[in-house]
Amino acid sequence: MAFISDWHIPMSIVQNKKAFHDYFIEQRHEAGISLEGWEVKAIRAGRAQIKEAYVIVKNAELYLVGCHITPLPTASTHVTPDPTRTRKLLLHAEEISRLIGSVERAGYTLLPLDLHFSRGRIKLEIGLAKGKKQHDKRASEKDREWQREQQRLIRNR
Repeated sequence: MAFISDWHIPMSIVQNKKAFHDYFIEQRHEAGISLEGWEVKAIRAGRAQIKEAYVIVKNAELYLVGCHITPLPTASTHVTPDPTRTRKLLLHAEEISRLIGSVERAGYTLLPLDLHFSRGRIKLEIGLAKGKKQHDKRASEKDREWQREQQRLIRNR
């Protein structure tokens, strides 16, 4: 009898819903993230927030800025935790160069979309995004409302 496990299915920790409201997400990439021990423990406890975070390019490397990880009260005494420190993202060199080329074109930015567990490791899904104008946001809202209305009509038949 074969044992089927959910080990390979990513389990979301925190999502950036604001990114989907303010941007069109054109590409998604999964990146590793360089963390300290206390950060891993705090993320496992669900104390991470990526709503105000963004990704910058510096020296041909990608860094996560503005991600807030609240330290646990039981954090080690010999470590001084910095909740909003800049964290390095880990991707293959060719992926990084492709993303940098896309970001240097007008209007594109890199945003964190989802912090999740994948095979026991903490990964960050980043998206190549283009900003929405105000009328685009209104159109997206109308589409969402129409989808809800359609589901309501189907259910009430």
